[in-house]
Amino acid sequence: MADKNERPIKVMAENRKARFNYAIEDTIEAGIALTGTEVKSIRNGKSTIAESYADSKDGEIWLINATIPEYLQGNRFNHEPKRPRKLLLHRKQINKLMGAVDREGMTLIPLKLYFNERGRAKLQLAVAKGKKLHDKRESEKKRDWSREKGRLMRARG
Repeated sequence: MADKNERPIKVMAENRKARFNYAIEDTIEAGIALTGTEVKSIRNGKSTIAESYADSKDGEIWLINATIPEYLQGNRFNHEPKRPRKLLLHRKQINKLMGAVDREGMTLIPLKLYFNERGRAKLQLAVAKGKKLHDKRESEKKRDWSREKGRLMRARG
């Protein structure tokens, strides 16, 4: 029986262009080291991860260029909106991600920022390879054809 205090997963920010610009190989869930005002600001729903990426530095993975605006009631305890944030991963996961980035030329792209059922802020991180222009055109053609096919099927009954 489900507990009454369990909350559903609540997506706060999504990188919708990531699947168009990158070929996603693998995804992983990571925690984020945040301050109190950052958590409250994310809960307001104004954060963006569209231009952000993850990078390794000193054996750790950091989220770079994610925008979490200042919390309005935070006064002097507020945070910087674009500061680098540490991602919380196991050592084995960090080594795997760093190996993919270094050897295979992959990129770490955040897909979703959400609160899990326990109320913890999590980031869905993807190991991806950048698409070329012709690959983007191909995926756009497939998407348009599937949309058109759906319209035709509805019209036929």
